[in-house]
Amino acid sequence: MPAVSVYIPTPFRKLTGNRQHVEAEGKDVAEVLANVDKQFPGFAKLVFGSGTEVPAHINIYVNKQEISSLQGVATPLHDGDEVAVIPAMAGGSADAPAAAPERKRIGALTAEQVNRYSRHIIMPQVGPSGQRKIMESSVLIIGAGGLGSPIAVYLALAGIGKIGIVDFDTVDISNLQRQILHQNADIGKLKAVSAKETINAYNPDVEVVTHEVPITSDNSIEIIAQYDYIINGADNFAARYLVNDTCHFLKKPLIDGSILLFDGQVTVYLPGKGCYRCLYPAPPPPGMVPSCAEAGVLGALCGTVGTIQATEVLKLILGVGESLHGRLLLYDALAMEVRQVKIRRDPHCVLCGDDPTVTELIDYDAFCGGAFGHTNEEEQKAADAAKAVRERAAGS
Repeated sequence: MPAVSVYIPTPFRKLTGNRQHVEAEGKDVAEVLANVDKQFPGFAKLVFGSGTEVPAHINIYVNKQEISSLQGVATPLHDGDEVAVIPAMAGGSADAPAAAPERKRIGALTAEQVNRYSRHIIMPQVGPSGQRKIMESSVLIIGAGGLGSPIAVYLALAGIGKIGIVDFDTVDISNLQRQILHQNADIGKLKAVSAKETINAYNPDVEVVTHEVPITSDNSIEIIAQYDYIINGADNFAARYLVNDTCHFLKKPLIDGSILLFDGQVTVYLPGKGCYRCLYPAPPPPGMVPSCAEAGVLGALCGTVGTIQATEVLKLILGVGESLHGRLLLYDALAMEVRQVKIRRDPHCVLCGDDPTVTELIDYDAFCGGAFGHTNEEEQKAADAAKAVRERAAGS
């Protein structure tokens, strides 16, 4: 019987005595997971919920390849293989592209700007022309919290011309453990306002636009259309699916990041080349995946994940390096381990697939709040399509 290593994500380690890897035997993925459950009762329920199929908010990889592209839970295993269980984390319509946002044009850099950005300008991958590209670009950050804070600070320092902040919450003392945009004196202040003050304290040349409202199906098109690049640091699944779908319809690059406890995830979705629904076709049932407010998050983790997101934006603007498109970066701070798994556009995706059924924005609170108890017709189609994908994966 093949012996394999099973990677346990941080939210599931309460069952394994905080062990990152456990050993299990089995001829295929299903048998290995069943044997892990025998060692650590309750593990299978965390993975499968009340059903027997892998739910849409869980991805399982064999040697960094997602099992839906192999033989599902029937994927055969060999000695030394690794099985990784990766859950979704929340922690941080138009048929044609929207008109390009109005872009400020930068001529010759001033002496002050040359001094400010000198460490960029001397880099061959940036130079004066690259710095002008940065200064002409606009970025929208969803959330001025744990992830939005380091993202906003580093993009402001880099000289991004226009930064939009979407956040309607106020600063609370519990935020100060990780949200570096805010300080003691900001308690009680709108986070968007506090963020603008901090950003401009770092770099007064940055135009900061505050959107002090919840992002909804009614306003997301109008807000997101104004920016070149969208960064998702939302702390709930409804906002994640809403921002993803809006970016798809508007053909906007989306840099997505999430955190929980000691774990972080980052990837990039480029227009027409896959989306968040390809990775997680449906949200987890309510209560299955705890929020940061319920489970906690290491403050310094926000800096690591947010800085990676900011770096990905700058690479896209400059057109250098390889983005995280097609790859999901997984950061395990407890083990100080970074791994990557391949992700791909799903031709059966209900949003960006070959025959989409979600063709306009929906009620995302209902979609995520009910998880699998949809009442909206489009949501039901999405759920049915996601179930079909899982059935094909399990039976392939």
